[in-house]
Amino acid sequence: MMQRSNTQGWLVPTLLGSAVALGASALYAVSKTRESERRTPPVGRLMTVDGLRLHYVERGRGEPLVLIHGNGTMIQDFLVSGIVDELTKRYRVIIFDRPGYGYSDRPRGLWTPRAHATLFQKALQQLGVTQAVVLGHSWGSLVAVALALQAPQLVRSLVLASGYYYPTLRADVILSSPPAIPVIGDILRYTVSPLVGRALLPGMIKGMFAPAPVPERFDREFPKELMLRPLQLRASAEDAALMTPSAMELQEHYRELQQPVVIVTGADDQIADVGRQSERLHRELPGSEFIVVPGMGHMIHHLAPEQVVRAVDRASARTVAEAA
Repeated sequence: MMQRSNTQGWLVPTLLGSAVALGASALYAVSKTRESERRTPPVGRLMTVDGLRLHYVERGRGEPLVLIHGNGTMIQDFLVSGIVDELTKRYRVIIFDRPGYGYSDRPRGLWTPRAHATLFQKALQQLGVTQAVVLGHSWGSLVAVALALQAPQLVRSLVLASGYYYPTLRADVILSSPPAIPVIGDILRYTVSPLVGRALLPGMIKGMFAPAPVPERFDREFPKELMLRPLQLRASAEDAALMTPSAMELQEHYRELQQPVVIVTGADDQIADVGRQSERLHRELPGSEFIVVPGMGHMIHHLAPEQVVRAVDRASARTVAEAA
């Protein structure tokens, strides 16, 4: 009886203390989410596709160019890089917040690259786009490839930047996937994950740009707090969990690509191994062009924007040349 009484003596306060701590963390997460959205409202327009709210930016005139961002980021990743300022001089640039990022919804379900591609195909149809050059960065490169495979009449040419195309064992995927787990993940992303994410974010961003330093403009203008909202944490975790199986499925179809492909990457990318990813894809696609920028890391559109713009121009020009 004495032992049971002692156990109850510490167990109840511990449970109550844990509940209070989790409740406080949840209130903090909600408060920070509202604050981040007040500071950074939508920068573009909202459209509805299959009942899903999709946030997008459309700028410039000319040949349609679709930009698809990677894991964890959003529309501002391209805007802050500076490439949009140059591209809008001769392209109709369309950038989507992928589902769960920025101000786009993300219903429960498997948001594979092919699911993204189906959504974007319908969105582009609503915007009156019948043909476009498509650029995908990092995780977005899988979406760009899926879109080209599913809608070859829509995608005129591809630019694949710092992409991940072949399955590899990645420790970062294992570590970042827990918030994707139903129920347990929901608790984490409303309590612990935003706090842990806020502590780890500076190091994660540094790693994305390494070995180059983080550009001052990115550090100043990119809305980092939006990355830590519960919905975006779930989206990022789900994408991380799906990355390897998605690459396993898509790699069987790369040779079916009919479009001109330009691959661009930093030679010292520390997120996606160049030899095992971009270089291997270039070897598998004999007609592709391969642009490697020495000394640059994963965020190639920030670190070498002129090279990425040149890759887009090359992809557009190759389409015209091959059609002639």
